[in-house]
Amino acid sequence: MDRRKSLKAIALGTVSTGMLLDACKLADKKEADNKVVAKDNNDGNPTGINRMKEEAEHYKEVTSTTFFTPEEMATITVLGDIIIPKDDVSGSASDAKVPEFIEFIVKDKPEHQVPMRGGLRWLDLQCYNRYQNSFKDCNKQQQIEMVDEIAFPKKAKPEMKQGVAFFNLMRNLTATGFYTSEIGGKDVGYMGNTPNQWNGVPADVLKQYNLAYTDKELKECISFS
Repeated sequence: MDRRKSLKAIALGTVSTGMLLDACKLADKKEADNKVVAKDNNDGNPTGINRMKEEAEHYKEVTSTTFFTPEEMATITVLGDIIIPKDDVSGSASDAKVPEFIEFIVKDKPEHQVPMRGGLRWLDLQCYNRYQNSFKDCNKQQQIEMVDEIAFPKKAKPEMKQGVAFFNLMRNLTATGFYTSEIGGKDVGYMGNTPNQWNGVPADVLKQYNLAYTDKELKECISFS
């Protein structure tokens, strides 16, 4: 469960379109009519993120209800912090608001609701049978013992199949929530769209392909140190 051994790159794409002057004016007006600022439209998001009207309405709909109970959210928080604990590099899953992310996702993608709620109940039942406590109320050693039985699919016993499926989903949602957060971005050193400096193709690569820059190219090109 070492988070730094399974990182994936995050890519951002942009799209641009050219239009005639009159068409631009019309498109700009439509965009201004449709785009809303979150903080000005009271959609529950205090960040002031610009959203299209349809997106803002969907966000308000999703965030207007609560799916998980407080007990379930407490269990999700404990599990998330076991999967991605706080270390000397960055905060934990709960520091990155992963539980809130999972609450949002299961409402945005309802197909996750039954697997998540069923998995949480399965986990508590296992812990009640073993330790006479719910998972969140078990001590740290007991929680890790339980997680160890479902975190490694190839080593898990057949009767742990449901728990393995649940933990796989929980781990995937936790990693997604963490590495799309500000804390997760800093954890992997993601800098976003920032200017860089390029000194051309490295000398060893040029040599490998028997290529070289001409004197003219070397004189005319800027070199950064």
